[in-house]
This record gives sequence, structure tokens and C-alpha cells, in this order.
Amino acid sequence: MGARDHDGTWTPRTVTSCAGCLAWGLTYAQGVCLACYNFAAPSRHHPIGVCAACDRVTRLKKSYCRLCWCQARDERERLAVDARSAVLLAPYLDGIRWQQLFLSISDRRLPPPRTAPRRYGTKGRPLKQAPPPASRPVSTWLQPALVPPGPRDYLNAAVDLRTAPPPDKPWLAWALHLAHTNAETRGWRPTAQRAMQRVLVRLFSDHREPDRIRASDLGALTAQYFINLDRVVEILAAMDVLDDDRPAALENLMAVKVADLPDAWRHNLLTWARLLRDGGPRSRPRDEQTVRAYLGVAADAAANWPQRGHLLEVTRDDVLAYLCTLQGTRREIAATALRALFRWAKRHKLIFRNPTHAISIPKVPDPIWQPLRPDEITASVTAATTPQARLCVTLAAVHAARPGQIRALHLDDLDLAKRRITIAGNSRPLDDLTTHALLDWLAYRRERWPGTANPHLLVSTTSALGHAPVSATWILNLRGLPGTLERLRIDRQLEEAITAGADPLHLAAVFGFSEGTAIRWATNARQLLTNPLADTPK
Repeated sequence: MGARDHDGTWTPRTVTSCAGCLAWGLTYAQGVCLACYNFAAPSRHHPIGVCAACDRVTRLKKSYCRLCWCQARDERERLAVDARSAVLLAPYLDGIRWQQLFLSISDRRLPPPRTAPRRYGTKGRPLKQAPPPASRPVSTWLQPALVPPGPRDYLNAAVDLRTAPPPDKPWLAWALHLAHTNAETRGWRPTAQRAMQRVLVRLFSDHREPDRIRASDLGALTAQYFINLDRVVEILAAMDVLDDDRPAALENLMAVKVADLPDAWRHNLLTWARLLRDGGPRSRPRDEQTVRAYLGVAADAAANWPQRGHLLEVTRDDVLAYLCTLQGTRREIAATALRALFRWAKRHKLIFRNPTHAISIPKVPDPIWQPLRPDEITASVTAATTPQARLCVTLAAVHAARPGQIRALHLDDLDLAKRRITIAGNSRPLDDLTTHALLDWLAYRRERWPGTANPHLLVSTTSALGHAPVSATWILNLRGLPGTLERLRIDRQLEEAITAGADPLHLAAVFGFSEGTAIRWATNARQLLTNPLADTPK
């Protein structure tokens, strides 16, 4: 008999006394039982020291070894007199003066049956009383600190709502009131409300005006209570006590991209990328994916010009030599990115002449898409095993909806009475398959998140707490299958184009295409009708 070690090696197990908790049973080669083996895992971060109760040198959790924690649990079952004392273990640790040996298998006991329903639910016990209404405390003149305070560790705050009531602090009362109001308007579950309350108690138990709370000090605290950092930041921003010192979006990525370039290149590329991200007086902010692609091309081009230490030294031949190393769509994107870079450099007088001027790149012809085979579509349908996955596949395969359009759908876009759905501003009739998928998802959504105020059709555990759409990674991932959501959308449009005889007006009316897009899909269908075996151009 054996098991996998923390480093992946196979470790045999024997029957003997555990070196950690002294229990008799199956042990690993280290001489410990399974519970002590997991207790010593590196991810638990339990240091080695002297136990405060039994004085043994072993791994400790809050100054006590695992054997003492087991003994405290037995003491709690014997001495507990009320519901609260039957939950906490810490009060029984100080009184441990002896140890009761046990079998390791007897330690795996099931929890006692619940004698009362949970606090939340329509038929459960009443929820805790809501915090009283509160407003911003009256500000008085205070002497600002001469030296800015350093990082704070909010994990060591002594106040805990499980053992004591909230401190009578005006700033904490206001924060709890804002959190409760936010939870009511957004339909938070009681677990999320309690986690937010515990975070705010640790933040405002010693808060004094004009102290500021830095966002960089909240990571460990929010991770301990499994609460989203953005929810806490939103409440602190409403209270005007937040100092958001987090790096801007893409800042770390941009620094990594240009880390190996000369100083002049690094400074210019970072300035240009920040302008793309944030926009300027005469330029609009670009999409995050556009900034990533453009900066990646510029950094790769600069790495291919080691003899050029500045933008000023780049020639037309250098640009052409770099573009010749690329093909297809990558070459088009690279040409567009370099034009944008040197156009910006010329406008800001960093170069005398634009080396990308009059450089033309042949346009890559549109691919000739082929219809999906029935087995490929069946594989994608089989992979959709959840209500939201089946809905995503149905919207893509029947209504040709893009993943971004599926994420953006609102409940108001559905009209089940008239059997209509509005996708990207285009109203379409609902078929029976889509109607059944929608009803299944709405029933699951109502059961899983009954109180959410998110107006979007699709919600997740994270987005149910706010009003934003689900993330792009939450949408069904059919990676590795021929029929991805995007490919199912293309196949649906291609099928409609072939059925309609390559009529661009019909495609524009059905899918809300622009003129150019409708003509492109009609051309694709016309080539398949005349030559069904046409291959995609290289």
C-alpha cells in the first residue's frame, strides 16, 4: 500500500504509531498518519516550534500542535454548555493537561446532524439583524502625519465577529451600513455578506481620520475571507478613504515586453503603449488586445534591429526586412502596428522621416470556410453538459451569436411571450430549441442566484455580486474540438448563405450584417456552390 508524496514520488504506508499525533493506524514513510501528513504540507504554512500546551517540538497551528487541537475538540464535546461554546476550539486549548490516545481511523468522524435549519433561506432561521443606518462621521480638523505610514498588516486585527460584537466606531458603522445596502441592492448571499463584514471590521477597527487605506494592503485580507478585492475597493472608494496604489492595467505586461531592450527603445515604447491604452487629446483609447498586439510587434521588431539603438536610426530597409520574416495576417498586423508607432514618433518629433511611409502590404484574401461535418457538431453538443453551456452552443449554432454578444445579452433582450430575442440590436424569432435552452438556464439561474440584481442573462458566482457581464474565460470553452463557439457561428452563417443562394440582402436582413460582411459571406457561399471542394487559400 502506498500514496503520492508532495513532490510526486510514491511512498509506501505501514501500520504503526504516528509520530505527530501518536494515533495508531496507517502511516507514511515519514512516520505520520494521513492527517498529520497533510498538516505538514508546504501549502499549509505551519512552522515548527514548541507547542504551548504539551511542549513538544513539532509543526504548530496558532502555537498548538495537531494532537492538542484534537484533544481540544474532545474537550469541547465534553464541556460545551451552549451553541457558541460548541463551535469554538480556542478556549479549550489553554486547559489541556493530558492527552487521550486514539486510532487514526477514529479521527475521521462525520459531523453531527444539524438540529436547526441554516440561517439563510425562506424556511430557515431569521438572518442576523441588519446594521443600523449610519452616515459619514463628522470631520474635524486633524494634524496630517509628517511621514506617510508604511504598509499595514490587517490580518492581525484582534476583533472577530464570531467571538465579539462589532466595535462601536463611527467609521466602521458607516462601512457596515454601506456594505449591507450594497448587498441588498445586488442580492448577495449571506456568506458573501458575512465575509465582507469581517473584512470591514478588520479594516476599520482602528481607523482614524485622515488615515487612508491602500489597495495594495488588502490582498492577503480579502484572500483569507474569499471575497473579491474589487467589491471591497468599491466600498472604500465610496467612503473616500481608498488610496488605490495598484499598477495600471497592462503595466506589468508592458514592462516585461520591453525589459530586454535598450533604454531609449524602452522609454519610447512604454510612452507609446500608455498613449494607446489611455488615449490622448487627439487619440481614443484602444482595446486591451490591440495594445497587447501592437506592443508585442514593436518589441519584437526592436529586438530584430540590434544595431539600431533608437527609433531615429530605423530605416525603410529595416522595416521591409522585418516584415519579410512574417506571413499572412501577422504581417498585416505588424505593418499596421509599425505605422502607428512611427506615425506617433513623427508627430512628437522623435524622428525626421517616417520609414513606413508608402509601404504597402498585399491584403490577405478572405478564407473560404467549409461547413462543419455532422460528427464535429455532435462532438460540440455532447461537450455541453451544463445549462449555460447548452445555451451558449444553441445561441452560436442557431442564431450565429458571437461569444462577446452572448456575454452582453440582458434579460430585457428576451421576450418569451412573443418568442423574440434581441442579439446585438437585431431582433430574431425564438425557435423551440432555443426556447427550451433559455427556460432551463433561467430556472437554474433563479435557483442558484435567486437574489442577484445583475441584469445580464448569463451570471456566474463572481458576476452575481455586481452588474458586470461574466468573464470571457467563463463562457463555454470547446478548445480542442473542431466546433468551437466561433466556428459554430461561422457554420450557421455559411449554412444560411448557401440555403439562400448566396443572396447578400437576405444575409443582411437575417443577421444584421453590414454591406461588406454580407457580400463577403455571399462570395464564400457562391464559391462553395460552384466548387464544393475549394480549399482555404494559403
